[in-house]
Amino acid sequence: MGMLGRLKNKFYKKFSKSDELITVENVNYKGEEPVVEGEELISIHGVDLSYSSKSGPIKALENINFNIYRGEFICVLGPSGCGKSTLLKILAGFIKPTSGIVKLSGKEITGIDRNRGVVFQHPPLYSWFSVRDNVAFGPWMRNIPKATYRQQTDEYLKKVHLAEFADKKIYELSGGMKQRVSIARALINDPEILLMDEPFSALDALTREDMQNMTRDIWQDTGKTIFFITHDVEEALLLASRIIVLSKHPGRIIDDIPVDFSLQVTESGGSEVKFTPEFYKYREKLLRLVNS
Repeated sequence: MGMLGRLKNKFYKKFSKSDELITVENVNYKGEEPVVEGEELISIHGVDLSYSSKSGPIKALENINFNIYRGEFICVLGPSGCGKSTLLKILAGFIKPTSGIVKLSGKEITGIDRNRGVVFQHPPLYSWFSVRDNVAFGPWMRNIPKATYRQQTDEYLKKVHLAEFADKKIYELSGGMKQRVSIARALINDPEILLMDEPFSALDALTREDMQNMTRDIWQDTGKTIFFITHDVEEALLLASRIIVLSKHPGRIIDDIPVDFSLQVTESGGSEVKFTPEFYKYREKLLRLVNS
């Protein structure tokens, strides 16, 4: 069975597409995440985060509880300021929650390491390096033999369709190409999970669609776990195997929904799924949740 078949069995075995979608007015979320048949990778229990301010503490996240399983593609939706990026920073180890605990493979996350690769909205690349050297930076810093990391670099440049631009400088690249470099640079370190913080929001529509297709292909080809922040409901539906929706500030989970449109796109070879009644129903529900 290929990667696509394994993903379908893993994430959608107990998900019936014929189930009628409930309306937002009737949502009564009780903290029940979808049934996922797989190995638990990250567990988030009772996470709150508050920031200090002159007027007192400001709560950004409240009582966040869910698990991430290996091979999932989780998209997080929510209104601006609801704590989506804050949640990603906690998973990355950039900041610690005010209360609660986050574990990776049973060990508490206390800081940054190569097990969690991060792709930002604006890629922090080294402009004085070539594309190849930017991608190879992580293995080079870890003293991986040159012959090994050169081979790995070439492989990941092919995955992100940048092989012919390997010797270009960063300032010679378009915005979409810079994000490709950023993704390859994160993947070459073989992280347990790829954390992506609105990586395509600054791109034009055509480039964005191209990047979405590439990311979907990488997920399905490699089986990597991906945690993806977005404001775009359609982007979430076309990429995710599961969508988590956060409420307005302070952010708390108000729904956790399994979807399979990403696999439908791969099977059909196109994005016609966007025009199906089923897709419209999910899009409408998510829009109402985000704006409720």
